[in-house]
Order: sequence, then structure tokens, then C-alpha cells
Amino acid sequence: MRIVEYVNNQVYSYGSCTPVDFRSFPSAVTVGSYDGVHKGHRMIIARMVTVAERRRLRSVVVTFEPHPRRMLKGGRAAPSGLLTTLAEKIDLLASERVDLLFVIRFTPDFASRSSDDFIRNVLVGLLCAKSLIVGYDHVFGRDRSGSRKTLESLGCELDFDVEVVDEVLYCNEHISSTRIRRLLESGMIEEANKFLGSPYLITGTVGQGDKRGREIGFPTVNLTLSDPNKLLPRAGVYQAQTTVDGVPLRAMMNIGVRPTISSEGSKTVEAHIIGYSGDLYGCLLRFTLMRFIREERKFSDLEGLKIQLEKDKKTVELYC
Repeated sequence: MRIVEYVNNQVYSYGSCTPVDFRSFPSAVTVGSYDGVHKGHRMIIARMVTVAERRRLRSVVVTFEPHPRRMLKGGRAAPSGLLTTLAEKIDLLASERVDLLFVIRFTPDFASRSSDDFIRNVLVGLLCAKSLIVGYDHVFGRDRSGSRKTLESLGCELDFDVEVVDEVLYCNEHISSTRIRRLLESGMIEEANKFLGSPYLITGTVGQGDKRGREIGFPTVNLTLSDPNKLLPRAGVYQAQTTVDGVPLRAMMNIGVRPTISSEGSKTVEAHIIGYSGDLYGCLLRFTLMRFIREERKFSDLEGLKIQLEKDKKTVELYC
């Protein structure tokens, strides 16, 4: 999957400051924030890829960074937290057989563009869209003026067809990023993972901690999140997995304020990687959350915490 960024009417290779010679190619396109890349999103993307392969078009996902609702003033409330960072979104989309990920840097200037301008100059003028596949509730552009009617009208004029994918349900429930956020905030990680279609991700860089975990035989990696807007699930202990040097490893992750060993009250993310004892400082790690183990609680001393951690470890080993 090729990745490019669109900034101020110029196309760059992802992560580069050098403009690229971006050439139009007849494409099947879908547009959205795709936060979470959940089952509903994947249904739309899969349909777009199918159309592209049948018609010999390039398959393109157009997405935005940062999330548009974080930039717009006077619009709908911004999400309480991101389900996926851009890097996580890229990894999830890479498994969907997409040819091109077109990341639009969502600036105030871009936000002011009308849906008509966006369709004419970006989707058709730059990406050469011949087929546009969207969800049943999709709208975009300034003041969210780009409706299905707008798309179909411009499609007739600019020679592209529009296909709307029906609502996707799971167990008779609507799949949405909002629904998944609520599940995560309630600690219902297994249910959230079912709506997502894959385990929830938490990515961060390993930093220095106070090393209190080592004192009781449970050394932890302390994570600084890759994006401070990332949604953290309900405070508690989770069964998790990560990969170090290509080796999958089980982990116990604690999300919360660590009441037994800290009085600061600030939320932290730390994990004990079972069976690993190497130095990971400065490393970027990605964890998948599999199951909620228990609520966070304060123990009278470190010995009480150690006893509970031994129980948590056995629980994780039982499930894994």
C-alpha cells in the first residue's frame, strides 16, 4: 500500500517534506475519518477494493489527519478520544488490499473548502475518481454539505458513479466508533473488539519509571502514548499481548493512577511483559488488549500488591 500526504494542494510521500510527482490514475475511492477501522469501515473498504479490481481501477482510501472534528469550531463535539492513531490506522488498512492511502492534512484552510470544490479538484481532478463508495450516513465538506444527493449530481456531471453501502450490524446493533468508545470506557474490551473486528491497540514509547515494579518481581514498561488524544479504556488491569524482536509475548497492562505506589493521581499506562527481562527504553511498542481482568485498587502495602499481581499473572496465563 502506497501512502501519500496532501498538504496545501501539494502531494508528499508519507513522512517526507519533499513533494512527489503524483499522477492521476482512474480510481475507485472511499472517503472518511475511519477512526478505529471497525467492521463497518472494513465492509465499505472491501466493497471499494472489489469494485476497483473488477473495473481495473486503483483502490484509494482518502482519510484525514487530525480528525476533522478536532479542528472544526461550532460543529459537532469532537470525539472523546481516538480509537486509532494515524500509524495504527495505516497498519490496519495495510491488510485490506488497498493500493493507495491518501492522507489529507486537515487544516483550517482545507476545512473551509466546499464539498463541490473537494469533489471536483481532489477526488476527480487529482485522484481521477471513476467510482465513489461511501457509507449510508456519509457527509463531508464545509458545513457537512456533501450529501448523497450532492455526490450523485456531481457524478453525472463529472463521470463517476456513486455506490452507498448499507448500514452494517453486529448482533442486531449498529456498528459505530461512538458505540465502541462507550464499550471501551466501560472496560468491555471483548465486546469492543468484536465490533472492531480486531483487538484494540495501544502504542507508545517506553520511558523511565520509578522501578517500583522491580522491587516486587514485576518489572514494567512505562508507555508514553504516541498520540495524547488516544482513547484509554476504563482504569484497570488488562490481559494484553505485544511483540518484541518478532516474538509475540503475553502481558499484564495497568491503566490508571497506581494508587498503591503513587499519590499524583495522573493516569499512566504500564505493562509487565511476562517472561521478558531485557532493556526496552526508547523502544516503540504496540499492545493489543484482549480482556479486562479487574478494577484498579489500592493495597495496604507492596506485599499485598505483589500477591494480587501473582493472581493476575495466573489469570493471563490461563487465558493465553
